Amino acid sequence: MKKKTALMFSLLFIFIFALAGCSSSGSSKNEIVYWNPFTGPDGENMKQIVDAYNKTDPEMKIKNVSIGADDMYTKIPTVVNSGKGIPDLTVVHAERIKMFKENDMLSTFDDQLDSHPEIKAGNYVPAGWNIGELDGSRYSVPLDVHSFVMYYNKELVEKYGPNALEDNVITFDEMREMGELSTKDGIKPMGITWTRPIFLSIYHQLGGDITNDGETPTLNTPEAVETLELLKSFVDDKLTQKDGEDPGQLFRTGKAIFYPEGIWMQNSLNESKDLNWGLTNFPQVSPDKIVNWTSSHQFVMLKSEERSEEKTEGIMKFLDYVRENSLPWAEAGQNPAALETLDDPKYQDLPQSFLLKDPELQKSLKIFDYKYNGFVVDEIDKLVGDAIFGKLEIEKGLEAAQKAVEDKVNTKAKE
Repeated sequence: MKKKTALMFSLLFIFIFALAGCSSSGSSKNEIVYWNPFTGPDGENMKQIVDAYNKTDPEMKIKNVSIGADDMYTKIPTVVNSGKGIPDLTVVHAERIKMFKENDMLSTFDDQLDSHPEIKAGNYVPAGWNIGELDGSRYSVPLDVHSFVMYYNKELVEKYGPNALEDNVITFDEMREMGELSTKDGIKPMGITWTRPIFLSIYHQLGGDITNDGETPTLNTPEAVETLELLKSFVDDKLTQKDGEDPGQLFRTGKAIFYPEGIWMQNSLNESKDLNWGLTNFPQVSPDKIVNWTSSHQFVMLKSEERSEEKTEGIMKFLDYVRENSLPWAEAGQNPAALETLDDPKYQDLPQSFLLKDPELQKSLKIFDYKYNGFVVDEIDKLVGDAIFGKLEIEKGLEAAQKAVEDKVNTKAKE
């Protein structure tokens, strides 16, 4: 009896240990664990793509795991360094790729591209595809290119600047002219929303960039001063909302003509039944140089010794499927990176499609892929709002931001 009891407990221990092993990797033999940061409404659209793929009865089905972006980026180095619980496929933001590569956290797609010839530069938007090419190797495949643009109230544009959007570009000078009329009626020409892409878009229009050599940050520059002074002039002249006032609410209630926001925000505007809105480029200093701040969700394979050749092949088949079936992602308010979608009439009817229909306009999509981008944007997020609303002197703020980024870069270089 004692022997039988001991044997039973031994078998139970082995069974529990086996289950623990499965849960630590989060993956079974015939399943691809797919991490992504799509926890909002767009998560339902990604789930729709995954479910449709799994219904094709692939050898390797996709297990969709949506994790909040902050939590996901905290988990990634932990699982890679431990070698346990590493997902088979992950979506990350383009700005993360250079640092992940430098930290030896990514596997390349090099060995798989020959057997999947349609996953190539000619089938993707350049701004999304080019990000994944580092030192002659392919580290990512793009899902989309999502941009920060400008929503506008059609009735208010017709009233205060009927010819302003004939070229699909609104300049800051044109907005100021419209504001001279609209403010008399209690309507602001523009709301200031997410200051990071607003700052970076204008900064790049004026010839600035967050690095000139890929290593040294360049935040404290004459172009940065000019950018902040331009935005502050709109605040000082009461052409934007007051500090603390909700620009989205102003736009939705017809109290603002223009609303700078991401293409992914359109579903929320559709909830305002009486709002007749359109979409155009982000406002420009000059129509001669158009810049639309852009990021990109990218598929990567985090480095893992446990990922089998069969799983890697299953990943490539899924990426090929996404390339050909990205319309649900477009319907979430995104611009898919796969050019195959551009020919779909349903996609061409979507407001954000104007950014990809014109190959010349595709060149306006600017991704700030500096490997220390995270350090820079942390300081931009702290700086811009205070500077333009008069809580911080512009020159002192930029000087402090530059030093803070340099200190973080130097600390990282010593690790």
